[in-house]
Amino acid sequence: MFKIGKIIIHIVFLYCIYFLGNWIQDTFNLVIPGSVIGMLILFILLLTNLIKVSWVKDGATFVVNNLVLFFIPATVGIINYFDLFKGKGFLLIVIVLFSTLLVMISSGATSQLIMKRKEREHD
Repeated sequence: MFKIGKIIIHIVFLYCIYFLGNWIQDTFNLVIPGSVIGMLILFILLLTNLIKVSWVKDGATFVVNNLVLFFIPATVGIINYFDLFKGKGFLLIVIVLFSTLLVMISSGATSQLIMKRKEREHD
């Protein structure tokens, strides 16, 4: 029970940083999305050790592990735009698949490069 409460507190804390980013974006009428501003704020806070990783680790891990569930509403929402896929829908599907494949390959290559670099540092 304590673990669930800790995860909820971590998620609420992360959500507050997200809302802070949105508030900054709305207040200053910035082009950058509030969620990106919130991530930058969190990054800076973690980098400067104003926030310890342990304060958000369990909540962030829970959110990342269940990330697939957050995409279900967006995927179902595509049904509202079925007319968009009638004409050049096949081309859009090919573009989405190709770009997804590109992101997967580049992410995998980057993570392997980072892992090899860290292994060399430890040797």
